[in-house]
Amino acid sequence: MSAMASSTGSFVIPDAAPPSDDNDNDDVESLPSISSSVLSGSEADSDAQQEWDASLEQLQLLLTMVLVPFAGKYLGRKFAYWSWARYMEWMHNVEVRWTSKRTFQAAGAAEAAMSL
Repeated sequence: MSAMASSTGSFVIPDAAPPSDDNDNDDVESLPSISSSVLSGSEADSDAQQEWDASLEQLQLLLTMVLVPFAGKYLGRKFAYWSWARYMEWMHNVEVRWTSKRTFQAAGAAEAAMSL
């Protein structure tokens, strides 16, 4: 068995010729060149990015200045009416019923929007 192992040696077959650096340089030189203006972007891309940033800023302002305060006031009033009804039922034994849910919700939305 030792005679057979020594005759096969290793299973790695050496390359016929070692790779040269000239071959790698030829591959790189054969690629088409790209101008630096293409890599840095064009004016249309920067204009589009500026418009995108401006629209995101407008959306953020809409959310922070209009929608969040309106939703907070509306939900706050709903919670206040709900908690007042629970308090009246618990403390004074009075049953509070809303006769028309839609009218109540519309009035709450109108009250919340009045002071905006």
